[in-house]
Amino acid sequence: MLKSQLHPSPLAPSPILLHSSVTSHYWTPASISQLSPLIFRNRRPKSGSIRCEAVSNAPLDGTTTARTTVSVNAVVTIKKTIGGSLTDVGWDRGLDDISDLLGKSLLLELVSSELDPKTELEKNTIKVEAHTSKLSNSNDGVKYEADFEVEKNFGEVGGIFVTNEYHREMYLKDIVLSGFPNGPLHFTCKSWVHSKTTSPEKRVFFGNKCVHDSDPLSEKSGSTYVPRDEAFSEVTKLTFSAKTLKSVLHALVSSIETALVDTKLGFPLFKNIDSLFNAGGTLPPPKKDGIFWQLLAKFVKAIKDGQDNLLLFETPKMIERDIFSWIRDEEFARQTLAGINPMAIQLVTEFPLSSKLDPEIYGPPESAITKEIIEREIKSVMTVEEAIKQKKLFILDYHDLFLPYVNKVRKLEDTTLYGSRTLFFLSHEDTLMPIVIELTRPSSPTQPQWKRVFTPGWDATNSWLWKLAKAHVSAHCSGHHQLISHWLRTHCCTEPYVIATNRQLSVMHPIYRLLHPHLRYTMEINALARGYLINANGIIEFSFSPSKYSMEISSDAYHQLWRFDTEALPADLIKRGMAVEDPTAAEGLKLTIEDYPYAKDGLLIWSALKQWITDYVTHYYPDPKGVSSDSELQSWWTEIQTKGHEDKKDEPWWPVLKTTDDLIQILTTIIWVASGHHAAVNFGQYQFAGYFPNRPTIARKNIPIEDESSQEYARFLDRPESTLLELLPSQIQATTVMRTLAVLSNHNPEEEYLGDVPERAWVEEPIINAAFEQFSERIKEIEGIIDGRNADPTLKNRSGAGIVPYEFLKPFSVPGVTGMGVPNSISI
Repeated sequence: MLKSQLHPSPLAPSPILLHSSVTSHYWTPASISQLSPLIFRNRRPKSGSIRCEAVSNAPLDGTTTARTTVSVNAVVTIKKTIGGSLTDVGWDRGLDDISDLLGKSLLLELVSSELDPKTELEKNTIKVEAHTSKLSNSNDGVKYEADFEVEKNFGEVGGIFVTNEYHREMYLKDIVLSGFPNGPLHFTCKSWVHSKTTSPEKRVFFGNKCVHDSDPLSEKSGSTYVPRDEAFSEVTKLTFSAKTLKSVLHALVSSIETALVDTKLGFPLFKNIDSLFNAGGTLPPPKKDGIFWQLLAKFVKAIKDGQDNLLLFETPKMIERDIFSWIRDEEFARQTLAGINPMAIQLVTEFPLSSKLDPEIYGPPESAITKEIIEREIKSVMTVEEAIKQKKLFILDYHDLFLPYVNKVRKLEDTTLYGSRTLFFLSHEDTLMPIVIELTRPSSPTQPQWKRVFTPGWDATNSWLWKLAKAHVSAHCSGHHQLISHWLRTHCCTEPYVIATNRQLSVMHPIYRLLHPHLRYTMEINALARGYLINANGIIEFSFSPSKYSMEISSDAYHQLWRFDTEALPADLIKRGMAVEDPTAAEGLKLTIEDYPYAKDGLLIWSALKQWITDYVTHYYPDPKGVSSDSELQSWWTEIQTKGHEDKKDEPWWPVLKTTDDLIQILTTIIWVASGHHAAVNFGQYQFAGYFPNRPTIARKNIPIEDESSQEYARFLDRPESTLLELLPSQIQATTVMRTLAVLSNHNPEEEYLGDVPERAWVEEPIINAAFEQFSERIKEIEGIIDGRNADPTLKNRSGAGIVPYEFLKPFSVPGVTGMGVPNSISI
């Protein structure tokens, strides 16, 4: 049943992948031919379901008697739009007033989940027009009411059709049916409903009861469309737009001023960088005559004069606390454990270091980092062999990933690249000390391979060369963070989960209900990213060292490094040598560096998530065999592997999905990536990279010692600070990145945080509701634990003089750029 009434809207607003409560389909242009059907089952009522039992029937002799019915009241809640209950002015508003006078607003139709026992056809729906309620001005939205007379042999209400007879779309929050013997029936909608005038097809919403089985007799909808529901809500959109506008204006002055003089102009002094936060820029004279340039200059000046502090960037926390922190070696090292890319550091387990790239193409594979250099820098407190055995040596290894792109990038204007390795030594206080940096340029048809080792110097020249080498490594780390830890491992690789969930799981399936809050808005933000951030000539290509090869590097990293089983936090830590399994440890892992803030706090979130998911899954699958026999679930997991990751579908590391334990591990991994992992790499971006000398996104100049006979080297000896400033991003690049990070680090007022508000379907199932309440309480406890850790003076990677406390995995946040908060989903 319902098949003839389930049709897509012909007026989809955009070609991106959005969610629908009508169908559960997503698609990409390349996968339309592999669409899978929505399963909406014609189920016989089960014990405990809300339904009306027949008390009396019409006599068989054809005589007429009064039918026994149940009076049911429906309350529909419509979310208020920014302009009012619907829209206060305009032609459409007048038409809607006329619709109200004619008794037309929302047409509701109750749909029975049962077939007529005589005809085995659909039962007729029960139709009633809903009208504005006396409670229409309540704080939670506009209310509409309707009264139904439901025959007691109608059966269980399986769904509600909604027709919007107004001339504007509206956002349905929920529908509540009251009057049934077993209590009210709730329908959580959270969906946009198009006007009948633009999309005449009816919308259907299902009750909050979760249902799953392998019933082959199911309805199928082969049609698909781009639904409205995955788009940002109005508040989210306006917040994003307001934040974007402010950030654009922040960069406008610097960008236009630079364009008037020199598009490649860097910052001449560090005080000019500081002025972005406390004074603003000064307008240089235009380089061209004419009215356009004069007006442009006056326009920028008018903006500066007319907007109090609007064009000043907020001071990042790390600079607010300690303006010199960015230049210190200990802060450079600390951020590998407590910064915005804590997924790159790994344990050194073999020595000497060696490349796996083809030496015929890239030159000798041996590293220039020798045993003697390491032992000299650690003051001979132990040998290299002892340091490896005692797990004291760690590395940021960007050598093999970036080296194949060095010659390509160097052909581009105003940028450069190296392959790099950075070694750290673990002190007795669990802090890291950077001891060696190696920069490598591969061989080419015109040049031999060049590699050089840098160490913290005790003389002026080597001390400055060390600072320049750190700047290059920071640019590499910025590229790795944005292209791999952030875009690839969260935004990009979550898309197959979103698509498969909506194509293979019905909206009533318990696993759909569990996953849905963690997949919300991801396709929308990814579409925006593809349009403005990672697109050709977009912000990433303009501002990051790999330039136009950024997405190619990301793709290579996916091919070489990504595998689903190691996206789980414990597995990732073990893979990098940052932890080993230990059943006696609090979270089942013993960390190699005990004071590793990302890992310590992340394991708390991981453990809480896993317990909640365990409680949820075992409730709906008390028999482990139920997982293997659930055809929807099996199709979901198959699609993730064979369509979402088709080029990796035959890899042996894919987890099997046979038991509840398998399902729990898979779901915990997916939800962790969308919540904890993404929060750790996203919301601290402005704090640490907003002051771009700390984390430059691009290195524009080669390190001068690469050619000691050059004028660049002579200029470096004369004015080393100028060499560093010229290496850093240009004014336009820097301010573009700063405004972008300010937007990406922002929480909107409607953010939904992990463990905060349960889904309605969970609330209505007592066992699930109790499990979620336990999860919510645990998340609140974790917030307190993190506060306690940040106040502990013995944990030097998260507390100390001028140190920004590690709060990226604190679960909750107020709106704004706060550097904390773990939302349910990748929504920005």
